[in-house]
Amino acid sequence: MSVRVRFAPSPTGNVHIGNIRAAIFNWLFARHAGGKFLLRVEDTDRERSTQEAIQTLLACMEWLGLDYDEPELYQSKQTERHIAVAEDLVARGLAYRDNKGGGGECVIFRMPKQGKVEYTDLVKGPMKKQAEDTQDFVIVRSDGTPVFHLANVVDDVDMKITHVIRGDDHVENTFKHIELFKAMGAPIPQYAHLPMIVNNQGKPYSKRDGAAFVGEFKEQGYLPQALFNFLLLLGWAPGDDREVLSREEMTQLFTLDRCKSSAARFDNKKLIWMNGEYIRNTPREIYAKEFVSRVTSAGLSTDGVDLNGIMDQMQIRTKFYSEIPGTCTYFFTEEYAFDPKGVEKRLKGEGVAALLDEVADKYAALPVFDVQSAHDVTAALGEAKGTGMGSIVHPVRMAATGLTEGPGLFELLVLLGRDRTCARLRKVAQRLREQTL
Repeated sequence: MSVRVRFAPSPTGNVHIGNIRAAIFNWLFARHAGGKFLLRVEDTDRERSTQEAIQTLLACMEWLGLDYDEPELYQSKQTERHIAVAEDLVARGLAYRDNKGGGGECVIFRMPKQGKVEYTDLVKGPMKKQAEDTQDFVIVRSDGTPVFHLANVVDDVDMKITHVIRGDDHVENTFKHIELFKAMGAPIPQYAHLPMIVNNQGKPYSKRDGAAFVGEFKEQGYLPQALFNFLLLLGWAPGDDREVLSREEMTQLFTLDRCKSSAARFDNKKLIWMNGEYIRNTPREIYAKEFVSRVTSAGLSTDGVDLNGIMDQMQIRTKFYSEIPGTCTYFFTEEYAFDPKGVEKRLKGEGVAALLDEVADKYAALPVFDVQSAHDVTAALGEAKGTGMGSIVHPVRMAATGLTEGPGLFELLVLLGRDRTCARLRKVAQRLREQTL
């Protein structure tokens, strides 16, 4: 049997991460099995399904590399087929017409009244309920439009879908859908329901918890491969301790028996970490292009600096490209800003101005100014003062960069060079005496 799966979103606005997570699982399942991944646009909500929303959907899929294998199917164009199936069900006594509440005549599907309705979920295991606990349900509204249940099943039949992989909010729908497949005399696909994505409180993850739509993550600077990797791990594990995986590794390893049935917690710190890992492992030529573009776009010049040395320090620390050049402006200009809280904490103490001048004198007197010599002379000064090196490195970092954190202090000082480093320390010392900082 050749695997055929589909992603069937309703294009009524932005694409939620829960929906695109289902697309990722379907895509990987198809690619692992050498099958087909299809796109069905369920655009039957005429008021909310706009062309703009459809384009947003397609753009998100392209950004994440979710290519599909056949032309997309638009559900709104299948209405005649849906209605024809409903009429056939009525003709065979498997559905009936009813004037529900005086609102017009609907078509209602008959659910079985005896025995059990059951199926084996590929993630959750055996699922069953007593037929007497089910209720008949509407498949065509009084205005003549097909309901989701009918359209969904008919399209799955016509597209020859073999596996339906979707969120577990559809578990109850599946009991209805299986009976519709039986009524049509069609093969029943295998079902796999993915766990809900929840926040730290165990409630469904939503916009209130932070970015919830794919476009928002893109705007915030997340890489598509990092978001893809992160969403895959919400409900699936590779079977070992690996977390950062290549697309090829994901495809090779992906099977539904590695999916989890319990709710998947959205950990934003982990996503940030993962984005940084992908940037760290980006080929240097790609990182360099992005880095230089952002530096020069900010009006800064890369002339006369050790650009490769700077990128060596920054690439391993960059979590988002949008942090450039804010986290490293001091490498390219003397007009760098000072973090106000850092100034208060690290520079406004008693004796800091004199300390900065003393450190500058020590650095200026070194025969060679490199990482080891700068470290050793700073450590020696801290020992002589009885305060340790920590009381020196923080004011020096703040004076030289305007920031409280960044690359290793001595690595960045060497990249700045002895002359610039000493000049900055003395300038900040003078500003502290003048109380202009």
